This record gives sequence, structure tokens and C-alpha cells, in this order.
Amino acid sequence: MHAHELPGRSAMKIGIIGAGNIGGNLTRRLTALGHDVSVANSRGPETLKDLAAETGATPVRAEEAAEGAEVVIVTVPLKAVPDLPAGLLDGAAEGAAVIDTNNYYPKQRDGRIDAIEDEGLTESRWVERHLGHPVIKAFNGTYAQDILDRPLPAGHPDRMALPVAGDDEAAKAKVRALIDELGFDTVDTGGIDDSWRQQPDTPVYGLRAGTDAVRAALSEASAQRPADFRY
Repeated sequence: MHAHELPGRSAMKIGIIGAGNIGGNLTRRLTALGHDVSVANSRGPETLKDLAAETGATPVRAEEAAEGAEVVIVTVPLKAVPDLPAGLLDGAAEGAAVIDTNNYYPKQRDGRIDAIEDEGLTESRWVERHLGHPVIKAFNGTYAQDILDRPLPAGHPDRMALPVAGDDEAAKAKVRALIDELGFDTVDTGGIDDSWRQQPDTPVYGLRAGTDAVRAALSEASAQRPADFRY
């Protein structure tokens, strides 16, 4: 399906920072929907030639990915967030929605992050502090392959729902509309301080289910960080 088949929805300029599994598959789907996608990784645009050729996305340096973008997707490993270029979002469009897809995997990948462990910050609040811009938390518990394989039209009984958290209501609405366009329902999980409900090892994390089951899973979450995800 291409953008011209989506009545009332116009193509957007979207920047994707991180071209791993989630970033790569979002690049594939968003370009197919007719959006103007710029994609960056830590190794430089020349390493993204294949993805660009496959999708029609524009490979850029991380510093340029957000330029003029209405939506910016930050999907790098959490430990790499402090290494992102300063002023990364300075050139983004006014009112840009910044999506954080991240998870904190202290034992598995990221090492200890004191502010998360000691201050009890949610993972996305920590990301937000580094970026200097409000974020919307989405896709953090979504299997990358499902972005390609499981989209369904609105109203389909088997349509999956994704949890979405954020403090900026306008940005959240923009992200939820984009996820709907990608073929998934959404459930508003509240603000970024409530986004622990969708962090790793919570009932909703990795859940492939519809809105009712997602809401139920969110309500069952514990604010106690699971032992496997503490350092």
C-alpha cells in the first residue's frame, strides 16, 4: 500500500537514527507508505547503501537525520544514546515527535546506568534528558519482524496493539496515527513517568495481542524493576 491510497494522510519527512532490526524494518515500511525517510547509523551513510537501494530512503549522517523531520525515531542501543551528536534534534520541524524505541538491558548489553538504577528514572526519561527533547516511547516491546509481517487493517479482529507513552499529547497523537497507518492499534499508557509499565519483563513487553489484552497487561505491571533488568 502506498501513501496515495491513504485518504487524508500526507507524506511526512521522517528521520530514523539507528538502522538495526527495528530501524531497518521501520525504514522499509515507512518508505513503502510513501514517506520521505532519512536514515542514519553510527558507522556512516556509505554503510547504508543496500538499505537505501532497497527502500529509496536517503542515507545520511546522524547529525542530518532530523533535519526538517516531523517524526524522528531514535533506535540505537541505550548505552549509545549519550554518544549521539549534540544538538541532534535542533533542525527538526517545529513540534516534531521523537520516538524512543529503547530498552535498558544492563546485564545483557548496556552495563550499569546510575541514573536509571539509583534515581529510579524510567528508561525513556533518561533518554529524554540526553536528547533535550520530549520523547514518545513506542515499539520498545515489539518484535522487529512483526513490523513487516503482522500489520492488519483497522477493525480487523486479530490486529495487534502497541503501547505508547509520552507527555506531549500532540506528539503522542501524531505517533499513534503513524502506528495506525503502519497497521497496528495503540494503547495510551500515560506519561513517560508511567512508561515503566512497558519496560522489559513487564506483562505487555513482547505481547502480541489486541487492545483489551494490552490494557489488561499494562494494569498488571509492577513498578519494581525485575531482577534480570537491574545491575
